Amino acid sequence: MTHDGSAPDVFDPAPPAQGDARRCTPGVGTSRRLRILSVSHMPASPPRFGAQARMHGLMTQLARRHDLTAVTLVDDAFDIDECRRAMQAYCRDVVLVRNPYGRDGLAKRLQQLRSLVSLRSFDRLRVALPELQRVLDRVLRATRFDIVNLEFPYLGHCRFRQAPAGEAPPRLIVDSHEIAYDLARQFASTGASLGRRLYAGANWRKLRREELAAYDAADGVYLCSVDDETRLHDDLPSVRTAVIPNAADIDFYQPRGTDPASDGRTVVYFGLLSTVPNIDAVTHFVQDVWPGIAARHPDARCKIIGGRPPPSLLALAGPRVELTGFVPDLRPHLAAAAAVVVPLRLGGGTRLKIVEAMAMGKAIVSTSLGAEGIEAVPGRDILIENEPAAFADAVNRLLAEPNLAARLGAAARRVAVEKYAWSAAAQALEEFYCEILETNPS
Repeated sequence: MTHDGSAPDVFDPAPPAQGDARRCTPGVGTSRRLRILSVSHMPASPPRFGAQARMHGLMTQLARRHDLTAVTLVDDAFDIDECRRAMQAYCRDVVLVRNPYGRDGLAKRLQQLRSLVSLRSFDRLRVALPELQRVLDRVLRATRFDIVNLEFPYLGHCRFRQAPAGEAPPRLIVDSHEIAYDLARQFASTGASLGRRLYAGANWRKLRREELAAYDAADGVYLCSVDDETRLHDDLPSVRTAVIPNAADIDFYQPRGTDPASDGRTVVYFGLLSTVPNIDAVTHFVQDVWPGIAARHPDARCKIIGGRPPPSLLALAGPRVELTGFVPDLRPHLAAAAAVVVPLRLGGGTRLKIVEAMAMGKAIVSTSLGAEGIEAVPGRDILIENEPAAFADAVNRLLAEPNLAARLGAAARRVAVEKYAWSAAAQALEEFYCEILETNPS
């Protein structure tokens, strides 16, 4: 049964007997089914952008061996019924709680102004919903869970260490996705306007305090890349961590005979276009890089794929620059592309867009930051350039040399299959759960 948070019910399966051993085998994982409660400020499914894809990929794989329950906030950007149906396919129970603070526009601006005079960050205020805690209390006191898996640190203020009377509380593990305060700090130094920089400068310090507190209170934290793990250990040396890389559904994202062949002229960028890193990347590419490509290749086309673009990006469209909006299936668009570009200058974690494009066998040009944490060899599996002229030259090479693009794409597909399948990532996560469960609570 699924719910929208208005009058939540919870299932109440018989809890395991007290003292039931958490049996684990090193390198294999746990030998019994775990009860896992996934908590997030956004639904995992259907996956429409990177954060959702990570949650969806790991959760659907874990659900093959373990019992998953999800408690999730849902704001106006999502169709609550669609999310309910999608998550019901792999979760034993789904509780969706509407978030009235999750609106954009004027409501968001008022919340940001409120955060300026608050000790809490905007990110915390946006999800500080008493109804969510009431739902968590009800779920946790009715069913004993082995693990609470918290997506992102923003809900770190919630009380998770609860269990039915006489039962041990669950272990708390946080999926970082990215070091959010480091990303906010980047915004503070590179914001488009003085006002945005000042606001970000005040907010990221609050976010840092809250985020580090959430990590410090957890039994373990898993991150997307070694780089993010190093950044976290610089601030919290004793936190227990694991690297669980982003991955792709390599069976879904793969070259297919039914897809169109590369047209030899289209350059694609894709991602959720409402995020600051993607807005910056698209603006930078169209304004600073694209002219160097368009001048050399008069028939070249730039296709930008993604939902919720702001007016500043819509204004970039033109005869040779197309913004498609959201598309239900990326694969035909990627298959027809001559190259995929990832000109990111801001961000953290690892980019799912790169892993998915690799799985599709596409030639990719990225910045160093865009490819951070991806085990791809520059020049063999991917092209890496940071300066606008050099980035344009790399794209021009792929447009002029289709054989080079094909070789890079084939190598990228091999890397994706060998290193970036969700099944392998979920196995590594299960082993991290196992390590935490075998450790005595602090």
